[in-house]
Amino acid sequence: MTESETSIVPRTLQVALGERSYPIHIGAGLLGDPAWLTPYLAGRQVMIVTNEAVAPHYLARLKAGLPSDAMVRELVLPDGEATKTLASVGLVWDALLEAGFNRRCTLIALGGGVIGDMVGFAAACYQRGVAFIQVPTTLLSQVDSSVGGKTGVNHPLGKNMIGAFWQPRAVLIDTDTLRTLPAKELSAGLAEVIKYGLIRDAEFLAWLEDEMTALRALQPEALAWAIERSCRLKAEIVAEDETEQGVRALLNLGHTFGHAIEAHQGYGQWLHGEAVGVGMLMAAELSHRLGWLNAGDVERTASIIAAAGLPLEAPADMGVEDFLTRMRLDKKNVDERLRLILLEALGRAVIHDQTPRELLEELLTAFPRS
Repeated sequence: MTESETSIVPRTLQVALGERSYPIHIGAGLLGDPAWLTPYLAGRQVMIVTNEAVAPHYLARLKAGLPSDAMVRELVLPDGEATKTLASVGLVWDALLEAGFNRRCTLIALGGGVIGDMVGFAAACYQRGVAFIQVPTTLLSQVDSSVGGKTGVNHPLGKNMIGAFWQPRAVLIDTDTLRTLPAKELSAGLAEVIKYGLIRDAEFLAWLEDEMTALRALQPEALAWAIERSCRLKAEIVAEDETEQGVRALLNLGHTFGHAIEAHQGYGQWLHGEAVGVGMLMAAELSHRLGWLNAGDVERTASIIAAAGLPLEAPADMGVEDFLTRMRLDKKNVDERLRLILLEALGRAVIHDQTPRELLEELLTAFPRS
């Protein structure tokens, strides 16, 4: 028995969406235990979709937790953000059709955010909607992309521009999967954890400042608490605003800047969390220029992002117009007005669509590059 298995008691949160409500199960050693998967299968037909990086570690273990009479098929896709395309989703549909899967099938997404987003989108469209379960194996997907029902793929001109809202039947988070996660991927996930503190929970932000070393060392209790708190905060926001008509947009702190970096550099060149980390610092700096945050708040934001092992500088080859061109395509924009998520204070985010262009250009010009 591993240290994590002796330290973490499984816990369950609920995403409250009426008839579309579902549980988030968090614990160690959950993969392979039928009790955590069987209740959420729509029927006997199960398609597991994973990637080449995750399959050797966890595919067999996941299959062991499925009923013996289930008709299980598997699809292993290439790894990486560059594969998050309609063509890859087409491979999922091909596999479902070739296997003769019907409307009572269940798709299981085993992997990080790329797999989760694509499988969710495939489930939303196949026969106009079938069941799916999220089994996230990266910190970023465990605390963010697996929860809330956002699914989709990238377009060369913008990230996540093609997709649907489609809620899973359950989210199964096995914290043991983080033991095989590269350090760079762990840091990327911590960006999204930090985001929750910045937008909604100053007390959590202070806890993260104290516990960042423990988190990066994969200390089981610290990780379990960070995941639970992040998921709880996201579940609360999603329950308030499922389709991002209002408060849910706050979850995009740093993402308008970050998505611009990802799209300009080429998907996969920067990890999503790395780009979001820089984007959050840009948002903090812009909030300071608007008179909301003081210099100490910006410094504190930079310090915790750096402590997570994330970059603090934008790409050297991105000029002001490169940022603005990509940012104009952001999904949050309304009537050609750029809507940014900014910080009135640490722990309190706002949607802001009145940023003077000159101020934004000053920020983008002055922000450090490397």
